Formats: sequence, structure tokens, C-alpha cells
Amino acid sequence: MNGHHHHAEGSNGWQFARHGGTEGDDETERDHRSSTRSDPSSSRTGPRGMNGGYEPDMRTSVTDLPDAMVPWRAAPGKIKTAHAALVLCLNIDTNPCAVLEAWALEVIGTNLQHQFEGLNPKISYKPILDPSKEDLKRFCVTLRKQAMEDAVLFHYNGHGVPKPTPSGELWCFNRNYTQYIPIALQEIQTWLRSPCIFIWDCSAAGNLLSNFVKFAEQRDSDAKLHGGGYPEGTPPYSECIQLAACAADEQLPSCPELPADLFTSCLTSPIDIALRYFLLANQLPNGITSDQDRRTPLGELNWIFTAITDTIAWTTFPREVFTRLYRSDLLIASLFRNFLLAERIMKNYHCTPHTYPPLPPTNTHPLWASWDLALPNLLKNDVSLGARNRRQATRSDQAAQSSSSAASGDKSYTYIPSRFFTDQLTAFEVWISRGGSALTKPGPLSLPMHIPADQLGLDGTTDLAPYPASTFQHSEHHLVPRKPPDQLPIVLQVLLSQPHRLRALILLSQFVDLGPWAVHLALTIGIFPYIARLLQAASQDLKPVLIFIWARISAVDPSCQVDLYNNHGYKYFASALAGQDDPRQSLLPNGSEHKAMCAFILSTVARDYMHGQNACWRERVLDSCFDHLDEGDFLLRQWSALCIAQIWDGNDEIKVYGYDRRMQDKLIALLSDDSPEVRSAALYALSTFLGASGSADLNKLGGGGSGTMYQLDERIHFRVEVAVVTGAALAIKEDASPMVRKELLVLISCLVREWRGHFIVCAWIYWEEDRRWKEGEENPDDDVAANAIMEWLDSFGDDEEYRAENRVLLSSFFTIFSILLELSVDPYQEVATNAQTVVDYIMALLLDSPFTRLESTTLNRPPSTVSDAKSLLNGMRPRVPSNPSTQTSAHPPPPPAGRPQLTRSETVSNTIQNGVTSTLRRTSSFANALRSLAGNIAFPSLEDGRSSPKPQQTSYEQERTEVVEGVSRPPSPNLNFAQYTSVYSRPESPPDGYPHSASSDAHLPTSAFLPSEAMEALTAEDMERAHYRHRGHPHHRDESGGGTSPSGSTFSVDSSVQYGLGTGLGIRDVLPLKSRFYDWCCEYFKEPQMRQPEADEPGSVQYNYQVWRQQRNEQVIEDTHKQALEAPRCRWDRPVTTIQVNGLPLSLAFHAFDPHLVIANESDMITVWDWIKRKRLNKFFNGNPRGTSITSLHIINQDVGGIILTAAADGMIRLYRNYDPNLSNGPVQMVSAFRGLNEVLQVKRGSGVVTDWKQAGGTLLVGGDSRIVRVWDAHTESQVMDLDTNAESPVSALTSDSGSSSVFLASFADGSVKIFDRRLEEEDAVVRSYNQHTSWVQNVKWHPTLIGQFLSGSADGEVKLWDYRGSDAPLQTWDLFSQGLSAFDVHEQTEVFAATSALMVSNWRTQRTEVHSLATKRPLGSLTTGLTIPPPRESMTPFTPKTSSLVFHPREMVYGVGSWDGTVRIMGCKLPSVS
Repeated sequence: MNGHHHHAEGSNGWQFARHGGTEGDDETERDHRSSTRSDPSSSRTGPRGMNGGYEPDMRTSVTDLPDAMVPWRAAPGKIKTAHAALVLCLNIDTNPCAVLEAWALEVIGTNLQHQFEGLNPKISYKPILDPSKEDLKRFCVTLRKQAMEDAVLFHYNGHGVPKPTPSGELWCFNRNYTQYIPIALQEIQTWLRSPCIFIWDCSAAGNLLSNFVKFAEQRDSDAKLHGGGYPEGTPPYSECIQLAACAADEQLPSCPELPADLFTSCLTSPIDIALRYFLLANQLPNGITSDQDRRTPLGELNWIFTAITDTIAWTTFPREVFTRLYRSDLLIASLFRNFLLAERIMKNYHCTPHTYPPLPPTNTHPLWASWDLALPNLLKNDVSLGARNRRQATRSDQAAQSSSSAASGDKSYTYIPSRFFTDQLTAFEVWISRGGSALTKPGPLSLPMHIPADQLGLDGTTDLAPYPASTFQHSEHHLVPRKPPDQLPIVLQVLLSQPHRLRALILLSQFVDLGPWAVHLALTIGIFPYIARLLQAASQDLKPVLIFIWARISAVDPSCQVDLYNNHGYKYFASALAGQDDPRQSLLPNGSEHKAMCAFILSTVARDYMHGQNACWRERVLDSCFDHLDEGDFLLRQWSALCIAQIWDGNDEIKVYGYDRRMQDKLIALLSDDSPEVRSAALYALSTFLGASGSADLNKLGGGGSGTMYQLDERIHFRVEVAVVTGAALAIKEDASPMVRKELLVLISCLVREWRGHFIVCAWIYWEEDRRWKEGEENPDDDVAANAIMEWLDSFGDDEEYRAENRVLLSSFFTIFSILLELSVDPYQEVATNAQTVVDYIMALLLDSPFTRLESTTLNRPPSTVSDAKSLLNGMRPRVPSNPSTQTSAHPPPPPAGRPQLTRSETVSNTIQNGVTSTLRRTSSFANALRSLAGNIAFPSLEDGRSSPKPQQTSYEQERTEVVEGVSRPPSPNLNFAQYTSVYSRPESPPDGYPHSASSDAHLPTSAFLPSEAMEALTAEDMERAHYRHRGHPHHRDESGGGTSPSGSTFSVDSSVQYGLGTGLGIRDVLPLKSRFYDWCCEYFKEPQMRQPEADEPGSVQYNYQVWRQQRNEQVIEDTHKQALEAPRCRWDRPVTTIQVNGLPLSLAFHAFDPHLVIANESDMITVWDWIKRKRLNKFFNGNPRGTSITSLHIINQDVGGIILTAAADGMIRLYRNYDPNLSNGPVQMVSAFRGLNEVLQVKRGSGVVTDWKQAGGTLLVGGDSRIVRVWDAHTESQVMDLDTNAESPVSALTSDSGSSSVFLASFADGSVKIFDRRLEEEDAVVRSYNQHTSWVQNVKWHPTLIGQFLSGSADGEVKLWDYRGSDAPLQTWDLFSQGLSAFDVHEQTEVFAATSALMVSNWRTQRTEVHSLATKRPLGSLTTGLTIPPPRESMTPFTPKTSSLVFHPREMVYGVGSWDGTVRIMGCKLPSVS
């Protein structure tokens, strides 16, 4: 039994300090350190150190977390080990008289127990020494009972019994120890059940492993076959973990220098065995002291061993296996980390350790070389230290001599730490700085693409990788992240060392900045508990980098909110957010940005989490955010508002506090902020204040208004909610940013849900007034709505103040409802879709309201139509959009679920409107809105007898008719989340006893009550609902998320108010709308901030393209400048090309640098041509209403590509990108759209909307049929000013000064030309006015070379040259065409202008275009076009009196002329070099 005695002694050989001390130099290091812990029964202590991975305190952050919601927290089959059986069959005490051997066995068992306790001291280990079969069964059954659903470790040492049989039997003894008894593995499986961890330390251990797997799979399949599987919580047997010392045909080594149980010693005492093995392999002396402090050689060696084995596992094993084995349980992680050493050592002794699940071999991993390099240096340190200690011990016996003088003779020993971690950090730094952050093509050097199906998002993307899983199938050029560096697990270990910590954190922050995939890798590797503990550290130098890392973690995994709440980590960020910037300490570089990150992190803590909200409130985060709303950094203002939104979301008590601090007033003031993100964030905060939900759950819509507000009177509470929404609606309704308008709709929907009765009243009033206006009724006695309002106000008695208050409130509701109707026909698809949901909700309630049962109502009569689209804008409805068609789709994309595709039978030309979701698109009036809603009411629609002269039916007209006549849909935005939600659920028939809704029958019997009584009932029911809410009983919706019905009345049965009861029966509660703005903002913290975007990264494809483009543009400018000097003296009659388009090419625009020509016809079709190759690149529809035209066209941002900007006569500005298929594979995208002018006046012959774009300042001038010129700022997406034109005629053209000047020109239909200066007051911006023209001025342009001069061309055929520094008379006049002038333009670079004659009914066969030189005052050429079809007697379009178009190229010496027959001719200059 010497071998086993050797085992016992070997276990006591080099044991070092146990891991359990609390002293240390740093709070974070405390639980990761090693200190000595003595054992009274033995001179040894178990090996510990960092080998255990997660130390006791840290382990609670990992293994005791709530159920895992993301993969990094734990593997799917997470295991927690609770009990262990250490079965030793050594055949030592089988003779009852062998007392010495029995004592030896007990020592071996005790030592083995201590060794396992070094791996995890919290587990109960039970040594079972030479057991009989009955004893073994009893122990196993007892352990399973104690462990319940946790895992049991079963360690089997069979060195004293026969080796296992090929059929899977292991051996123990009978009760009298007279013979060996085989035990089948099936029996052990029955006793221990699952989950379990098995260690087989015996020869031929592979027999046990392979047979166990076979039996386990058989049991699992039988259970599925017969019982449908195991009870919930019981994992299958095949998920048990096994470690075997050798293969089935192998014998354990018997080397006298090594322990007999080499496998067990490697698993439990790895540093001990590693040192023994190294000394044996290198014939070194044996004399190593034991110490485990990380600042000593062996302590550091233990630390390095943990880092290396972790890294080997991380780089070799699949992610799921790594997470399951190394990050779910402390004991399992230690065993498998040490198993790597066992495999390396035992393979040198012809043994092959095995595991289940099987793992790839690691004994030849390159990192073992680093281990072999670290050992000699550390041993040299340790030997030097040991020699010094021995010398000091000898001298200490000589007490008479001075100890100080004795020591002074020795050279002081200095411990030199290993460079291992420093070198590894340097390697990691090199990876990041030398292209690790760059993207690469998919391959062996790229990030693996394995993504579990359950982690894919709705769009096929995932946070694990920043690219869709299907990308590789579509593009071989798609770039993906590089394979992460091998040093990542080592960086995790370095966080434990104070000297290296700051450097490691900075490198880690650079790594997680690469994207969500990097954050996920860091979390998977186990960084979370370490980063969490660092929040307890007081070190100020760590604060910026910790805030940065936590912002990335919170963005990728919002579930960390629970951890930050439980460990009070939120206090760290609350103090950083509230901290005042100390000028003496530059602790937070970019302080406002780091405070914005703190606000973001705290908002994720509070989001949809009541504990987090209250915790932030207690830490005064709300006040800090409120104070930061005035900061100069827009990001801090934005996230302060969003943090406020999440803290008071659904929390009535915090809303009361916020209201008392007047936070809502500050947020309304932010609605005039320069940043659209800040304006949206303020609206988002106001929406959550009024009941919208900020939850990530899309089915959680919110509701309940601003909560109880118990400190306010109910009427004041009512006025507050209305005032917030009214103020926001008036400030935002014409905002140029669709993002801001979307958030406004969410805010309005909150008010609609809580005060729907008032909106029903407003909808009815609008309907009745609209009917009177359209039918031309003048008799005031027939004004049902006005009379009802008067009677309703009279019902309030003699209290004038109360009457006035109700009149103002109703007016506010009516204003909001009108704004809703405008937004329902917004040019931006998402805005319109959301507004349609709200409007249809109100309309559905109106059709179910008591108003449908009035004798005097017109709700059940079919709406009338108006023949001409433009006349709809006359009279009292200037703000209502202008087309009665219900849809605007040309080539409709697949509709959202539950929304039928638009077909001919569903258009307004059909006689019956049916189907619920045929929604409002373009409405001329509320009548058409109702008709569009349908709801099974039979509204016969008259043919809208609009007719206008057209050219002959071309293929274009046939093409348009095939879609739907008069209906087109513009390109969609890039990210269109909005989906129309029908208010009708159509479940089952209403229960008996309830009145059927009006929508089910168009001929309901009328009731004998007055409209004012219906108004009173609906508004009173709103107040009763508010009263119920005020008492602290908010109206909750179904838990299922489907929404309740708004008909849920709050009245008692004996209530005197009855008309509102049942309103909305069968109508789904689809409000408030759900905002996605917060999630969109969170994406900012997932994007790389430390490195340049791909387009700015030298060497990238985008960067190279932009560099080439810039050089090409500079070459074009240089070449055309030379040509411009020659062109005024050359002929301009060189034909270049001819393009044929459908319809009249009303507007043309050349790209300055690309060979692109954009053409808009008289309706809404835009085509993009390569005019050099004469090839059409793209065609799409603008989506403006039928009867209106695109009246202005520009290409902006031409230096870097180009965006098409259109302005149509409906007042809408639309911007499109991706129109060149050579540069972008996707379809044309709408970048933005907004209402450029709201007050469009109606004149018999107008100019529509006229614009001018000034690239230098990003300024857009918008005029036209309006008394103002509105100035828009593209950078802030907001209007800057409205300049009065001081004219009674439309603006016909606008031209900005090309430099930095604030001066611009405007020409008018009455023949005047005015100069404006934007620096002056809005009413007095006109500085000069010229009135020499007697007719419509077609265009006005600055002189291309002379400052202060400009030219204008009028419809009577005259062109005049002016100088604003001189008199009011023109410098020169050209009388070009006696029959009139149709188009006029001036070249921007050279002294040349051109004009085209007008077509006349008497002389229509020819049309002439002349080019004149400003330098020589001579004509340079003419183009005569012959026409074969007479023009219509009326103009092709009611806008701009022109029958052709003319435009010069901005750079090249060419011009384009568009004729009414659809021909665009491009002519050029005969330059000397060309001819």
C-alpha cells in the first residue's frame, strides 16, 4: 500500500494558503486574494487561489442570479453543485485489525476532502471510505434527497479494486470485505438520478464513461417514449458531466515521484502537480516554500495558471460549452480548468483523460508555452526568497548581536513580478490599435457567425453580431468583425490587480466600443461580476472608463437593471450625474458626455422597473436631470429628458413630485430646442407623464393620463393635461423632423384616450361644419353644431368664468383634432399611419356615439364631393389637405399584417365603402375621412368629376391606370416601424342588453334628445372617468396586452347621465400609441464612439470612394472654370442628346458633378436619367395629391452624393436618396418630408410652392402662393423665420446669394422683383423692390460673375439686367419673344442666359429657345422645336404659366429644354477644344 501512503503524503507536500482571507490593499481585491487558513486537524490547507475562478463573494453575482434572460448569464442547462460523495475504494482497512491502515485511510479521505474544499468550501463533501454496496447505496440515496434539484458530485477512486468491466460495472466490497462486488452503472444512475458530476479515477475509466452515456441515452429515450419525458426541473441523464482519468484500454501511470491518484491531484491541486512535473522534467532541486499572496511568486503563479487555462478553454471550446462548464458553477469551472493540466501531464504518461461532454484536445495549445516560460522566472524568485529567509533564520539565534547590523550585510531581496500580464495587455493593445477594430471579410479570421435562433431579432439581426445572419448569401463584399483576441480572458484576470487595473479597463472599454458583439463576448467570458464590484471602489481615475463600459453593457443587456439595483450600483452613476464639475480636477474629460452616459444608465435602471424608479428618485436623479435640461451639450439634454421619462413612467407619486417642480413646463420649453433629438426626448417625457408607456414590451401601451395628481383640484388637473398637449401641438405640428412629429402623435394619443368624449364632440362639430361649408349653406339657423355649442354653454348657468373656461377647453380640443387631421395626411408614411390610427379611433367612437341617433344629424348621409382639388382649399379650411382620394400608392409594398392590399374595388370610385382598414390617406375634408373609415356604413360615392386636358394617352398614362387611377405612393423611409392598428377587433356579437353600435346599421332609429345633451353626456363621462382616476383607481387594460374596450363605463347603474354609456362597444383600446424613440436613442451607445465611422476610416471602400469623388469634383471645377472663360464667345447650338419622358417635363435639375438629370412631370412622377449614356436610372412617385404638381426641384449635398428635394403645390417638401442604382442596391428612400408652407393662399393661377436651397449654410427658402417666405434650417430641422413678402401676388422664384450673404432675391407674379435681407426684422426684410416688369416673372438669377447684378425674365418676353447698387431702372433690357416667354435661366459659372418662347394657340407648331451672351450682348445660338400636337387650351397644370422648362447645368457648358410633348433636349457649347 506504499503507493497509497505516498498519495497521502503527496497531498500534504506543497499545499499553499487557502482562499478565504479578507485583508488586502483594495476593496475589490479582497475577495480574490489568497491568505493562510490553518486547519487544526492537519498541517496542510487546500489549494485555492484564483484557480477557482469566481471567489465566494463574487460567486453570488453569477450563480445566484435570477433566471437567466440572456445567454451570458448561464448556459441553458445551468448546474449548481450542492453535495459531493468522495468514494475511496483503496482496500486498506478490509482487515478489521489493521488499525494503522485504517488511520491512513482516514487521513487520505480527510486530505481529499480538504483538497476539494479548496475548490469550493461551501459544498458539503462526504468521504465514503472502502464502502460496501449497501453503504454506497444508502449514502447515494441520502445525498440525492439532500441535494433535491441541485447537482451531486460523485468522485470514484478505484485504485484498490479491479478495474471497471467493459460492460460498465465498477467494484466495491461486500459487507464482510471478503470479496469484490460489481455495481452496475444503471444502479448508480437510479440512486443519484440527475443532475450529477462524475469523476472516474481508475484504470480503464473510459469503460465507465462510454457505458454511462449509452445507458443515459437509453433511459432518456425510454422516458420520452413512455412518460413523455421527465418532470419539470429534472434534466435528462445524458446531461450529466463526467471526467475520466484514461481511456478504456489504458492503465494509470505508476511513477514513484508522482501521486498514485495523479488525475485527482491534477483536478484538486493543480499548482502542486504542475511544479512537481516541471521539477521532474527539468531535474531541478525540490525546495519550494508555500505562499499564495498574489504579490509573491507562487501566488502570482496561481493567478497566471487561472488566466492561461481560462484562455485556452475560451479559444478552443464552443461558446455554449465554455459558458456551461466555466461560468455556471464554481466547482465545475475549477475541475474543468484543472482538467486541462491533467490532460497535458497524463498524456506524457500514455494516458488520455476524457470528459463528457467531449472536448477537443488542448495539450498542445500555444499558451502552454507561456506557462512554461513563466514557471522558471517565478521559481527563481521563490528560491531567492527562500534562501534569504533561511539566512535570516540562522542569524536570528544570535540575540547578543545587533540584528540590524547582521541584516545590513545582506543585499535586500526585491520581488520582481512576472511580465506575463504586462505582455498580454500589450498584445491586446496591439490587436486593437493595429486593425482589430477594422472589419474583415467572412472567413477564419472573422467573428464566428453561429447565432442561436432564439437570439435573432424581428429583422433577422441580433445583438450578438452587427450583421444579418443571411448577409453572406447576398453579398461577398460584406465586412464583419474580426475574430476577438486570445487575450480577452486574461484582461478579465488583470482587473484583479491594482497596478494593472486602469490599463486593463481602458483596453476593455476600447474593446466593448467595437459593438454589441464585443460586449456580448466580454459578458460571456464572465466580466460582469468584476465590473460590478469595481463600482464599490472609491478610485476617481476609474470613473470615466467605468461609466463608458457600463453604458455599453446597459445598452446591450438592459436586464442588468436588476443587478445595478440589488448591488446599489446605481448610486455610483447618480453621484456622477449630480457631481459638480470641479475646475481643479479634470477627473471627467468630456464631463457632459459622461453625465449623459450616466443619465442613460440610470434610465435603463428605471425602465419598466418600479424598484429602479423609486431608487433613482431617492437618489435625487430626477432633480439632477431636471437641472441638466439647460446644459449646452445636446446629448446631455436629450438623455436627461429621457431619464426623467423613464423614472416617472407609470409612477403616480413621482409624477406628482415632477409636477410640483414644474418639470412639464421646462420640457415644453425644450420644444423650441435646436436639436430634433432633444425636442423628441422632451415630447417622449411629456408622453410618459400623460400615460404613454416607456416599456420595451410592445404590447404594453400604458394609459391613465398623468395619474392621480391627488394634490390638484380635478378641474385644474383637467386643464393641466389639455394645456400640455395643446402647447406641444401648436409648437411642433409643423416641425420639419418626422421623428418629432411622431412623438407629438404619441402625446396627443394619450389625451385622446383619457378625454375621448371631448374629441367625439369635436369630431361631430367638425363633421357638421364641414358639411355646411361644402354644401354652401348660409342660414345660421341650420347651423346644428353652433347651436349645440351655445346650448351646451348655456347649461353651465350664469357662471361666466366657468363658461369661458369650457369654451377655451373645447377650442383647445378642436385645435388638437384639426392638427390630428393634418398629420393623418402627413407626407411621411410613419407619421401619417400613426395619425390615422388615432383619427380612426375617434371616428369609430363617433359612429358609435349618441350623435348618430340625433334627428338633426347628417352623420348617416353620404358625404358630398367637390369637383376640383384646388377649390377644396378655398373658404374656411385653409389648413386641411387637399385631395379626396383615400390612398396614395403607386406600387404598394406588401401591406402590414391585417391590412388589405389596395385594389381598385377599394378606391373612392367604388359605390360602396366596405372593410375596416381602408384607411385615411389623403382627405379633402372630414367627410372623406369618415367615408374612408368605412365601418360597414353604405356611403355611395359620386364620381369625382375632375377633368383636365391631357396629352394623348401614352404608355405612362396606361401604366398609372394599371395601379389605381390618381393614386400613387412615394418611396418609404429606411426604418418604418409604424403599422396601422384597426380599432375594430370583430370578435363576437355584443352581449344582450347593450345597444348595437351605429356602425352595424346605417338606419338606426333616432332618439328625442338634443345635440347639447349628447355633448353634456360625453364630456360628463370624461369627467367621471377623471374623478375615478383622481381617487387612485386608474383604468387598467387587460393583462393579455390586447387592450380593453373604451366602453368600460365608470358609472353606477342609477347615473343620470346615460347617453355616453356603451360608447365604443366592440372597439379596441389601441391608444396610447407606442413610441420607439427610446430604443432608437439607445442604439447610439451600441455604435463605436472611439473610432471613426467606416466612411472616415482611411483605406475603407467608402473612404476611398469619397476621396476619389472629392478629387474628381475638384477636377470638374477646374475644367469647367476654364470652359466658362471661353463659353460667352462660342456658339451654343451643339446637340448633346434627347430624352423622351411621360407627360410634361415641368421641372429639370442637373447634378453638378455626376451625369444625372432629374425630371419631374406635371403630376407626381420623378425620373432620374444618366444624360450622357441616355439611360434611365430610376423612376418613382412623389405622392403629392392629384391635381397638384411638383413645382420646385433641387439636388442638394452634391459634393458627397446627392439628395433629391421636391416641393409640391400641396405645401409639402420631400427628400429622397439612393436614386442611383450604381451606388446603392436598395430602393429609393424618403429621407424626410415636412410641410414647408401651411398658409397656402388660393389664387386662380398660382405658383404652388417655390424653393431655393443654399448649400453653404444648409438653408432652405420656401415661398409661393403665400404672403411669407419661410426660412428653414436643415441642421436643426426647424423653421428660422417667416419673412413678409409685402405683396398680394405669389412668389414665382427665389434665389440665394452663393456666398455667406444673408441676401436673397424673390420675383412675383405681378412683375415685381424684391431683395430680402434675413438679418432684418421679419416684417421689414424687403430692402429693395423693382416694378419695371408688367407680367409674371418666370425666374430671377444672380449675375454669374459680377457682384450686385441680377437678371429677371418675365412672361411678356422681356429679360432685364439690374444692379442693386444703382437706381430702380434696369441696366439693360432684351425683348426676346413677342408671343411671350415660358422659361428663363442663367448659367451659374459663365456669362450666358437662355430663354424659351411661350406656346400660343394661334402659333403652336414651333417653340424657340435662344442663348445670349452677357459679355458680348450677342445671341449665341437658338434651338427650334417642332410640335405635332396642339397644346391644350387650358394649361397642363393649374400652377405656373409655363409650357416648357429650361435649366443650365451648374458646371458644364450645357443646358436642357423640356417641351410639353415629353421631349427633353440637351444642348451644349461648341468650345474650341470640343469642336
